[in-house]
Amino acid sequence: MSNKILIYIDQFQGAALPASWEALGVSSAIASDLSGEVLALVIGQDIKQVVSDAYQYGADQVYYADDASLKDYRPEPYTALIAKIASEQMPDVILFPTTTRGRELAGMSAIDLDTGVLPDVTQYTIRDGRILVTRPVYAGKLLVNATCDKNPQIITLRGRAFDKPEHDPSRSGEPIQVETVMAADDIQTEVIEYSTAEDGVSLTDAAVIVSGGRGVSNNPNLTAPDDLDEKQAEIWRAQQGFMLVGELAAVLDAAVGASRAAVDAGYVPYDIQVGQTGKVVSPDLYIACGISGAIQHLAGMRTSKVIVAINKDPDAPIFKLARFGVVGDLYQILPPLTETLRERLDK
Repeated sequence: MSNKILIYIDQFQGAALPASWEALGVSSAIASDLSGEVLALVIGQDIKQVVSDAYQYGADQVYYADDASLKDYRPEPYTALIAKIASEQMPDVILFPTTTRGRELAGMSAIDLDTGVLPDVTQYTIRDGRILVTRPVYAGKLLVNATCDKNPQIITLRGRAFDKPEHDPSRSGEPIQVETVMAADDIQTEVIEYSTAEDGVSLTDAAVIVSGGRGVSNNPNLTAPDDLDEKQAEIWRAQQGFMLVGELAAVLDAAVGASRAAVDAGYVPYDIQVGQTGKVVSPDLYIACGISGAIQHLAGMRTSKVIVAINKDPDAPIFKLARFGVVGDLYQILPPLTETLRERLDK
């Protein structure tokens, strides 16, 4: 009897999140090592393209539930479907991408299936047929190796920690439709509306991120308008600093991030916060501008492949983690850096 690896494909409005394909690539690698097969599960409405893509990114078999009651993500019916497939197929491992939905579904599924969760995994190996994972703890200060001694082993995989598999248009299969488990009237939650974030590169998917901290407001040469009080003047100066951060990000086709200090001070909205209480990111390049490097922030970006820090304080903790550090005023550094990159990149 072959081992089965079940992978939940996280999608929104008919488009899969890139982290799902990264997780599918891990599923295929685990299945290969265990001489098993990859079962993908897609839940939603109008998800035909996602189902097709799941085969083309490596799934051996795709199960799908396509129903109007599943159009909007709600945890109860989604978890019920995961538990149903898991009970019928008896997978040894269930993988989720570490997205907002993936984290929630992993925890709820663990309760339904009487097992545990290994969250936010950045590496793994196979030992005696079990998955041994590496994951950060204590706000990323330490890495631990852990395993789950019950089946199914439920694992969530950190986005961009693993390579995305090659897309193979020649792969196909016959998907199996799964009927919904919960009637629409029995679902206790309801989606009222969606709010649209500003256009830009997604933080969690970005290969390059340029982030600003509280230091973006520290420009003594900027004179705020006279009609602003002290707090308003601080925010105004910070907004000028984040304009420089945004200009550099635009040249690099990067996402804009921020530290919690910048968010709490009212400089920028919460949805671009990077850190333990914000988004956890793993870009190829992370540029920290005016960020001192509090442990909560480092927990959200320390797995970045290359970290560049720009800060006036040579003793800032961020420099201990950075591969490259620039000690200086970001207002003097960012404009010429942006202009040079614009010329080099012909933008």
